[in-house]
Amino acid sequence: MEKNYKKGTTTVGVVCKDGVILAADKRASMGYLIANKEIEKIFKITDNIALTIAGVAADGQKLAEILRAEMELYEMNTDTKPNLTVASNLMSNIIFGRAKSFLPYIVQLILGGKDEGNSFGLFTQDPSGSNIKETKFHATGSGSPMAFGVLENNYKENISVDDGIKLVVCALASALKRDMATGEGVDVIIIDNKGFRRIGKDKIGELLKVKSINT
Repeated sequence: MEKNYKKGTTTVGVVCKDGVILAADKRASMGYLIANKEIEKIFKITDNIALTIAGVAADGQKLAEILRAEMELYEMNTDTKPNLTVASNLMSNIIFGRAKSFLPYIVQLILGGKDEGNSFGLFTQDPSGSNIKETKFHATGSGSPMAFGVLENNYKENISVDDGIKLVVCALASALKRDMATGEGVDVIIIDNKGFRRIGKDKIGELLKVKSINT
């Protein structure tokens, strides 16, 4: 029964000195079948918050919808724009509420964005509802071991967004080569002081052709 779920992926998040970057591949798999070649795995929650999903696609998509609605209500009720910590705490509570049930959310999430004091950060969450702050980078999904290898070897303190883009693309490229559940290209988004931005396909395509990271 588990093979009937759309899943399988690699997602990456990197904290930079001037923003945060999230990246993911576009393949959804069902067992040995490539079920979709253009699935969205990075979701905009607000102008300053986004998340990536790995695991069961339906669970991740629904959680993104719930969080987006809750953040809109938060802003309406408090007249304050929610920061990353507010969003991650709420998401953790939502996931934890189902963690002990018969049907928990089968997901790994990376939440990235602007936090208190105009800082940028990442939080990661799993089906247990844990809420872990990541100070440098993180990767999730079936291709994460390959991505972690690139991140560990090439991440630098105070990395810029421009160099961070190169890093996440190289991390995804490593997973694309070795993980059969990762494929069909790469999506990359940035959240910085200008807000949420998606990197164009042409730029990503150029970076995928580069075999080394020159930061």
